[in-house]
Amino acid sequence: MARRIFTSESVTEGHPDKLCDQISDAVLDAIMLQDPLGRVACEVAATTGLVLVMGEITTDCYIDIQKIVRDTVEGIGYTRAKYGFDADTCGVITSINEQSIDIALGVNKALEVKRGEMEENDIAVIGAGDQGMMFGYACDETPELMPMPISLAHKLARKLADVRKVGDLDYLRPDGKSQVTIEYDNDIPVRVDNVVISTQHSPDVNHDTIEKDIIEKVIKPIIPADMLDKETKLYVNPTGRFVIGGPHGDSGLTGRKIIVDTYGGYARHGGGAFSGKDPTKVDRSASYAARYVAKNIVAAGLAKKCEIQVAYAIGIAKPVSVMIETFGTGKIPNEEIAQVVKKVFDLRPAAIIKDLDLRKPIYKQLAAYGHVGRADLDLSWEKTDKVDVLKKYLP
Repeated sequence: MARRIFTSESVTEGHPDKLCDQISDAVLDAIMLQDPLGRVACEVAATTGLVLVMGEITTDCYIDIQKIVRDTVEGIGYTRAKYGFDADTCGVITSINEQSIDIALGVNKALEVKRGEMEENDIAVIGAGDQGMMFGYACDETPELMPMPISLAHKLARKLADVRKVGDLDYLRPDGKSQVTIEYDNDIPVRVDNVVISTQHSPDVNHDTIEKDIIEKVIKPIIPADMLDKETKLYVNPTGRFVIGGPHGDSGLTGRKIIVDTYGGYARHGGGAFSGKDPTKVDRSASYAARYVAKNIVAAGLAKKCEIQVAYAIGIAKPVSVMIETFGTGKIPNEEIAQVVKKVFDLRPAAIIKDLDLRKPIYKQLAAYGHVGRADLDLSWEKTDKVDVLKKYLP
Protein backbone atom coordinates (compact mmCIF):
# COMPACT_ATOMS: atom_id res chain seq x y z
CA MET A 1 0.00 0.00 0.00
CA ALA A 2 1.12 3.57 -0.65
CA ARG A 3 1.81 5.91 2.22
CA ARG A 4 -1.21 7.76 3.53
CA ILE A 5 -2.05 10.19 6.30
CA PHE A 6 -5.04 10.39 8.64
CA THR A 7 -6.11 13.10 11.09
CA SER A 8 -8.30 12.99 14.21
CA GLU A 9 -9.22 15.65 16.76
CA SER A 10 -10.28 15.81 20.39
CA VAL A 11 -11.52 18.59 22.67
CA THR A 12 -11.09 19.35 26.35
CA GLU A 13 -13.84 19.13 28.95
CA GLY A 14 -14.19 22.92 28.77
CA HIS A 15 -15.25 22.93 25.13
CA PRO A 16 -18.86 24.21 25.01
CA ASP A 17 -20.23 21.05 23.37
CA LYS A 18 -18.39 18.83 25.83
CA LEU A 19 -19.64 20.92 28.74
CA CYS A 20 -23.17 20.15 27.55
CA ASP A 21 -22.40 16.44 27.17
CA GLN A 22 -21.11 16.33 30.75
CA ILE A 23 -24.18 18.06 32.16
CA SER A 24 -26.45 15.65 30.25
CA ASP A 25 -24.60 12.65 31.64
CA ALA A 26 -24.43 14.15 35.14
CA VAL A 27 -28.25 14.32 35.08
CA LEU A 28 -28.38 10.71 33.86
CA ASP A 29 -25.96 9.57 36.59
CA ALA A 30 -28.02 11.28 39.30
CA ILE A 31 -31.11 9.38 38.15
CA MET A 32 -29.29 6.04 37.68
CA LEU A 33 -27.99 6.35 41.25
CA GLN A 34 -31.53 6.42 42.68
CA ASP A 35 -33.62 4.82 39.92
CA PRO A 36 -31.65 2.39 37.69
CA LEU A 37 -34.80 1.76 35.63
CA GLY A 38 -35.37 5.46 34.90
CA ARG A 39 -35.81 6.53 31.29
CA VAL A 40 -33.68 9.51 30.36
CA ALA A 41 -33.18 11.51 27.18
CA CYS A 42 -31.57 14.73 28.41
CA GLU A 43 -30.05 17.35 26.16
CA VAL A 44 -28.36 20.61 27.10
CA ALA A 45 -27.66 23.85 25.28
CA ALA A 46 -25.29 26.51 26.61
CA THR A 47 -24.39 30.06 25.62
CA THR A 48 -23.12 33.18 27.34
CA GLY A 49 -24.51 33.14 30.88
CA LEU A 50 -27.18 30.50 30.19
CA VAL A 51 -27.71 26.72 30.36
CA LEU A 52 -30.91 25.12 29.03
CA VAL A 53 -31.67 21.56 30.18
CA MET A 54 -34.37 19.86 28.12
CA GLY A 55 -35.68 16.46 27.17
CA GLU A 56 -37.83 13.54 28.25
CA ILE A 57 -37.33 11.90 31.65
CA THR A 58 -39.50 9.30 33.35
CA THR A 59 -38.44 8.50 36.93
CA ASP A 60 -39.76 8.16 40.47
CA CYS A 61 -36.81 10.00 42.03
CA TYR A 62 -36.06 13.69 42.58
CA ILE A 63 -32.86 15.32 41.38
CA ASP A 64 -31.72 18.92 41.79
CA ILE A 65 -30.94 19.92 38.20
CA GLN A 66 -29.80 23.42 39.18
CA LYS A 67 -27.17 21.97 41.54
CA ILE A 68 -26.09 19.33 39.02
CA VAL A 69 -25.51 21.99 36.38
CA ARG A 70 -23.57 24.32 38.67
CA ASP A 71 -21.44 21.54 40.18
CA THR A 72 -20.55 20.25 36.71
CA VAL A 73 -19.64 23.70 35.38
CA GLU A 74 -17.54 24.38 38.48
CA GLY A 75 -15.73 21.05 38.20
CA ILE A 76 -14.78 21.83 34.60
CA GLY A 77 -13.20 25.10 35.70
CA TYR A 78 -15.59 27.90 34.78
CA THR A 79 -15.42 29.58 38.17
CA ARG A 80 -14.93 33.26 37.38
CA ALA A 81 -17.34 35.73 35.77
CA LYS A 82 -14.48 37.26 33.77
CA TYR A 83 -14.40 34.02 31.72
CA GLY A 84 -17.80 35.11 30.31
CA PHE A 85 -19.43 32.02 31.80
CA ASP A 86 -19.27 30.72 35.36
CA ALA A 87 -20.95 28.27 37.70
CA ASP A 88 -22.32 30.81 40.18
CA THR A 89 -23.89 33.38 37.85
CA CYS A 90 -25.07 31.42 34.80
CA GLY A 91 -28.83 31.09 34.43
CA VAL A 92 -30.31 27.58 34.39
CA ILE A 93 -33.61 26.89 32.59
CA THR A 94 -35.26 23.46 32.52
CA SER A 95 -37.87 22.08 30.15
CA ILE A 96 -38.46 18.41 30.98
CA ASN A 97 -41.33 16.12 29.91
CA GLU A 98 -41.99 12.40 30.37
CA GLN A 99 -41.03 9.82 27.77
CA SER A 100 -43.65 9.39 25.06
CA ILE A 101 -46.11 6.61 25.92
CA ASP A 102 -45.89 5.45 22.29
CA ILE A 103 -42.15 4.87 22.62
CA ALA A 104 -42.60 3.27 26.05
CA LEU A 105 -45.02 0.70 24.57
CA GLY A 106 -42.28 -0.75 22.40
CA VAL A 107 -39.49 -0.46 24.92
CA ASN A 108 -41.37 -2.02 27.86
CA LYS A 109 -42.33 -5.16 25.94
CA ALA A 110 -40.65 -6.25 22.71
CA LEU A 111 -42.66 -7.24 19.64
CA GLU A 112 -41.31 -10.79 20.02
CA VAL A 113 -43.13 -11.10 23.38
CA LYS A 114 -46.40 -9.82 21.92
CA ARG A 115 -46.14 -12.36 19.10
CA GLY A 116 -45.36 -15.23 21.48
CA GLU A 117 -41.86 -15.63 20.09
CA MET A 118 -40.29 -14.80 23.47
CA GLU A 119 -41.35 -15.59 27.03
CA GLU A 120 -42.52 -12.79 29.36
CA ASN A 121 -39.71 -13.67 31.78
CA ASP A 122 -37.00 -13.69 29.10
CA ILE A 123 -33.97 -11.58 29.98
CA ALA A 124 -34.47 -9.56 26.81
CA VAL A 125 -38.14 -8.70 27.22
CA ILE A 126 -37.60 -5.03 26.31
CA GLY A 127 -37.44 -3.78 22.75
CA ALA A 128 -35.00 -1.34 21.20
CA GLY A 129 -35.75 2.26 22.11
CA ASP A 130 -35.44 3.39 18.49
CA GLN A 131 -34.48 2.26 15.04
CA GLY A 132 -30.96 2.90 13.81
CA MET A 133 -27.55 1.47 13.07
CA MET A 134 -24.57 1.47 15.43
CA PHE A 135 -20.92 0.80 14.69
CA GLY A 136 -18.06 -0.59 16.74
CA TYR A 137 -14.41 -0.73 15.79
CA ALA A 138 -11.03 -2.00 16.97
CA CYS A 139 -7.56 -2.30 15.46
CA ASP A 140 -4.11 -3.30 16.65
CA GLU A 141 -2.43 0.13 16.31
CA THR A 142 -2.31 0.84 20.06
CA PRO A 143 -2.35 -1.25 23.28
CA GLU A 144 -6.00 -0.26 23.86
CA LEU A 145 -6.80 -1.43 20.29
CA MET A 146 -7.76 2.02 19.04
CA PRO A 147 -6.67 4.04 16.00
CA MET A 148 -3.53 6.00 16.87
CA PRO A 149 -4.72 9.46 15.70
CA ILE A 150 -7.69 9.63 18.07
CA SER A 151 -5.77 7.90 20.87
CA LEU A 152 -3.04 10.57 20.83
CA ALA A 153 -5.52 13.42 20.31
CA HIS A 154 -7.43 12.37 23.46
CA LYS A 155 -4.23 12.10 25.49
CA LEU A 156 -3.17 15.59 24.40
CA ALA A 157 -6.56 17.08 25.30
CA ARG A 158 -6.49 15.42 28.71
CA LYS A 159 -2.90 16.61 29.32
CA LEU A 160 -3.95 20.13 28.38
CA ALA A 161 -6.65 20.01 31.06
CA ASP A 162 -4.29 18.41 33.60
CA VAL A 163 -1.58 21.08 33.38
CA ARG A 164 -4.28 23.72 33.84
CA LYS A 165 -5.91 22.06 36.83
CA VAL A 166 -2.71 21.31 38.75
CA GLY A 167 -1.43 24.83 38.15
CA ASP A 168 1.57 24.03 35.95
CA LEU A 169 0.19 26.48 33.37
CA ASP A 170 -2.13 28.62 35.44
CA TYR A 171 -2.82 31.06 32.62
CA LEU A 172 -4.76 28.41 30.69
CA ARG A 173 -8.56 28.39 30.69
CA PRO A 174 -10.94 25.45 30.21
CA ASP A 175 -11.65 25.51 26.46
CA GLY A 176 -9.24 23.74 24.13
CA LYS A 177 -8.72 21.41 21.18
CA SER A 178 -6.12 18.96 19.94
CA GLN A 179 -5.51 17.43 16.53
CA VAL A 180 -3.05 14.76 15.39
CA THR A 181 -2.08 13.70 11.87
CA ILE A 182 -0.43 10.28 11.53
CA GLU A 183 1.46 9.02 8.49
CA TYR A 184 0.99 5.34 7.65
CA ASP A 185 3.20 3.02 5.63
CA ASN A 186 1.61 -0.27 4.57
CA ASP A 187 -1.17 0.45 7.05
CA ILE A 188 1.29 0.81 9.95
CA PRO A 189 1.62 4.18 11.75
CA VAL A 190 5.22 5.32 11.26
CA ARG A 191 5.37 9.01 12.21
CA VAL A 192 3.43 12.04 13.41
CA ASP A 193 3.13 14.48 10.55
CA ASN A 194 1.65 17.37 12.53
CA VAL A 195 0.06 18.29 15.85
CA VAL A 196 -2.34 21.17 16.46
CA ILE A 197 -3.16 22.51 19.92
CA SER A 198 -5.56 25.42 20.41
CA THR A 199 -6.03 26.47 24.01
CA GLN A 200 -7.95 29.23 25.72
CA HIS A 201 -5.74 31.49 27.85
CA SER A 202 -5.70 34.65 29.91
CA PRO A 203 -5.11 37.94 28.05
CA ASP A 204 -1.93 38.58 30.03
CA VAL A 205 0.29 35.92 28.47
CA ASN A 206 2.06 36.27 25.12
CA HIS A 207 1.94 33.78 22.28
CA ASP A 208 5.63 32.83 22.41
CA THR A 209 5.28 31.75 26.05
CA ILE A 210 2.16 29.70 25.31
CA GLU A 211 3.81 27.99 22.33
CA LYS A 212 6.96 27.09 24.27
CA ASP A 213 5.06 25.84 27.31
CA ILE A 214 2.57 23.75 25.33
CA ILE A 215 5.30 22.06 23.31
CA GLU A 216 7.37 21.24 26.40
CA LYS A 217 4.62 20.39 28.90
CA VAL A 218 1.84 18.97 26.72
CA ILE A 219 3.04 17.74 23.34
CA LYS A 220 6.43 16.20 24.15
CA PRO A 221 5.23 14.25 27.22
CA ILE A 222 2.45 12.65 25.14
CA ILE A 223 3.73 12.10 21.59
CA PRO A 224 6.30 9.25 21.50
CA ALA A 225 9.72 10.65 20.65
CA ASP A 226 10.28 8.04 17.96
CA MET A 227 7.16 9.27 16.16
CA LEU A 228 8.54 12.83 15.89
CA ASP A 229 11.13 13.90 13.31
CA LYS A 230 12.50 17.11 11.83
CA GLU A 231 9.60 17.24 9.37
CA THR A 232 6.90 17.08 12.06
CA LYS A 233 5.01 20.36 12.31
CA LEU A 234 3.75 21.63 15.67
CA TYR A 235 1.04 24.31 15.65
CA VAL A 236 0.06 26.03 18.90
CA ASN A 237 -2.81 28.56 18.80
CA PRO A 238 -2.34 29.20 15.06
CA THR A 239 -4.53 32.34 15.14
CA GLY A 240 -2.21 33.84 17.74
CA ARG A 241 -4.91 34.52 20.35
CA PHE A 242 -7.65 32.49 22.09
CA VAL A 243 -8.96 34.49 25.04
CA ILE A 244 -12.72 34.32 24.44
CA GLY A 245 -13.81 30.69 24.71
CA GLY A 246 -16.27 28.22 26.18
CA PRO A 247 -19.99 29.04 25.92
CA HIS A 248 -19.05 32.73 25.83
CA GLY A 249 -17.17 32.25 22.57
CA ASP A 250 -19.42 29.65 20.95
CA SER A 251 -22.71 28.06 21.92
CA GLY A 252 -22.66 24.43 23.02
CA LEU A 253 -25.04 21.52 22.46
CA THR A 254 -25.21 17.91 23.63
CA GLY A 255 -24.27 15.37 20.97
CA ARG A 256 -22.27 17.55 18.61
CA LYS A 257 -18.97 15.72 19.14
CA ILE A 258 -19.94 12.16 18.19
CA ILE A 259 -16.76 11.58 16.17
CA VAL A 260 -14.61 12.76 19.08
CA ASP A 261 -16.62 10.39 21.30
CA THR A 262 -15.79 7.36 19.16
CA TYR A 263 -13.00 6.67 16.65
CA GLY A 264 -12.03 10.09 15.34
CA GLY A 265 -13.51 9.41 11.91
CA TYR A 266 -11.32 6.32 11.40
CA ALA A 267 -14.42 4.10 11.47
CA ARG A 268 -18.00 4.77 10.46
CA HIS A 269 -20.62 6.19 12.82
CA GLY A 270 -24.36 5.51 12.84
CA GLY A 271 -25.12 9.13 13.68
CA GLY A 272 -26.69 8.79 17.13
CA ALA A 273 -25.13 10.61 20.08
CA PHE A 274 -24.51 8.96 23.44
CA SER A 275 -24.66 11.53 26.23
CA GLY A 276 -27.84 12.02 28.25
CA LYS A 277 -29.39 8.72 27.10
CA ASP A 278 -30.20 5.82 29.42
CA PRO A 279 -29.07 2.37 28.23
CA THR A 280 -32.44 1.38 26.74
CA LYS A 281 -31.42 3.74 23.93
CA VAL A 282 -29.46 1.57 21.53
CA ASP A 283 -27.61 4.63 20.23
CA ARG A 284 -25.62 4.26 23.42
CA SER A 285 -25.81 0.65 24.63
CA ALA A 286 -25.47 -1.03 21.24
CA SER A 287 -22.52 1.19 20.32
CA TYR A 288 -20.76 0.07 23.50
CA ALA A 289 -21.64 -3.55 22.71
CA ALA A 290 -20.34 -3.16 19.16
CA ARG A 291 -17.00 -1.88 20.50
CA TYR A 292 -16.95 -4.86 22.90
CA VAL A 293 -17.47 -7.29 20.01
CA ALA A 294 -14.90 -5.65 17.72
CA LYS A 295 -12.26 -5.42 20.44
CA ASN A 296 -12.62 -9.08 21.37
CA ILE A 297 -12.38 -10.14 17.73
CA VAL A 298 -9.11 -8.23 17.28
CA ALA A 299 -7.74 -9.35 20.65
CA ALA A 300 -8.51 -12.96 19.74
CA GLY A 301 -6.53 -12.66 16.51
CA LEU A 302 -9.49 -13.20 14.17
CA ALA A 303 -8.56 -9.92 12.45
CA LYS A 304 -6.13 -7.01 12.74
CA LYS A 305 -8.98 -4.57 12.14
CA CYS A 306 -12.67 -5.10 12.74
CA GLU A 307 -15.71 -2.92 12.17
CA ILE A 308 -19.15 -4.16 13.12
CA GLN A 309 -22.52 -2.67 12.27
CA VAL A 310 -25.59 -3.64 14.29
CA ALA A 311 -29.04 -2.36 13.28
CA TYR A 312 -32.34 -2.30 15.19
CA ALA A 313 -36.04 -1.58 14.71
CA ILE A 314 -37.94 0.24 17.44
CA GLY A 315 -39.78 -2.11 19.77
CA ILE A 316 -37.97 -5.22 18.51
CA ALA A 317 -35.32 -6.89 20.67
CA LYS A 318 -33.31 -8.88 18.15
CA PRO A 319 -31.05 -6.87 15.79
CA VAL A 320 -32.38 -6.73 12.25
CA SER A 321 -28.82 -7.06 10.89
CA VAL A 322 -25.23 -7.73 11.93
CA MET A 323 -22.38 -6.89 9.53
CA ILE A 324 -18.65 -7.49 9.92
CA GLU A 325 -15.87 -5.80 7.91
CA THR A 326 -12.22 -6.73 8.53
CA PHE A 327 -10.67 -4.81 5.60
CA GLY A 328 -8.86 -7.86 4.28
CA THR A 329 -7.25 -8.69 7.64
CA GLY A 330 -9.62 -11.46 8.74
CA LYS A 331 -8.35 -14.98 9.36
CA ILE A 332 -11.77 -16.32 8.29
CA PRO A 333 -14.35 -14.73 5.94
CA ASN A 334 -16.37 -11.77 7.26
CA GLU A 335 -19.62 -13.71 6.88
CA GLU A 336 -18.28 -16.48 9.10
CA ILE A 337 -17.17 -13.97 11.74
CA ALA A 338 -20.67 -12.48 11.69
CA GLN A 339 -22.15 -15.92 12.38
CA VAL A 340 -19.66 -16.41 15.23
CA VAL A 341 -20.71 -13.06 16.71
CA LYS A 342 -24.35 -14.13 16.70
CA LYS A 343 -23.42 -17.31 18.59
CA VAL A 344 -21.10 -15.72 21.16
CA PHE A 345 -22.72 -12.34 21.85
CA ASP A 346 -26.34 -11.58 22.76
CA LEU A 347 -27.03 -8.21 21.14
CA ARG A 348 -30.61 -7.76 22.30
CA PRO A 349 -30.85 -4.47 24.26
CA ALA A 350 -31.77 -5.98 27.64
CA ALA A 351 -29.02 -8.59 27.32
CA ILE A 352 -26.50 -5.85 26.51
CA ILE A 353 -27.65 -3.86 29.56
CA LYS A 354 -27.26 -6.92 31.81
CA ASP A 355 -24.02 -8.27 30.37
CA LEU A 356 -22.29 -4.88 30.35
CA ASP A 357 -23.89 -3.78 33.65
CA LEU A 358 -25.12 -0.47 32.25
CA ARG A 359 -27.73 0.55 34.84
CA LYS A 360 -25.17 2.38 36.97
CA PRO A 361 -24.04 6.01 37.34
CA ILE A 362 -20.96 5.59 35.14
CA TYR A 363 -21.66 8.03 32.34
CA LYS A 364 -20.38 11.49 33.28
CA GLN A 365 -16.79 10.19 33.32
CA LEU A 366 -17.23 9.18 29.67
CA ALA A 367 -18.53 12.53 28.46
CA ALA A 368 -15.03 13.89 27.79
CA TYR A 369 -11.99 12.17 26.23
CA GLY A 370 -13.91 9.34 24.58
CA HIS A 371 -16.47 6.64 25.35
CA VAL A 372 -14.27 3.86 23.94
CA GLY A 373 -10.62 2.93 24.28
CA ARG A 374 -10.52 4.28 27.83
CA ALA A 375 -7.62 2.43 29.44
CA ASP A 376 -7.91 4.79 32.41
CA LEU A 377 -11.36 3.45 33.34
CA ASP A 378 -12.62 -0.03 34.19
CA LEU A 379 -15.32 -0.28 31.52
CA SER A 380 -17.15 -3.51 30.79
CA TRP A 381 -17.13 -2.98 27.02
CA GLU A 382 -13.34 -2.61 27.05
CA LYS A 383 -12.81 -6.08 28.53
CA THR A 384 -11.48 -8.89 26.35
CA ASP A 385 -13.15 -11.73 28.24
CA LYS A 386 -14.48 -13.46 25.11
CA VAL A 387 -11.05 -14.04 23.60
CA ASP A 388 -10.72 -17.69 24.59
CA VAL A 389 -14.14 -18.52 23.14
CA LEU A 390 -13.40 -16.67 19.89
CA LYS A 391 -9.98 -18.29 19.45
CA LYS A 392 -11.73 -21.62 18.96
CA TYR A 393 -12.88 -20.34 15.57
CA LEU A 394 -9.38 -19.61 14.29
CA PRO A 395 -8.44 -21.81 11.33
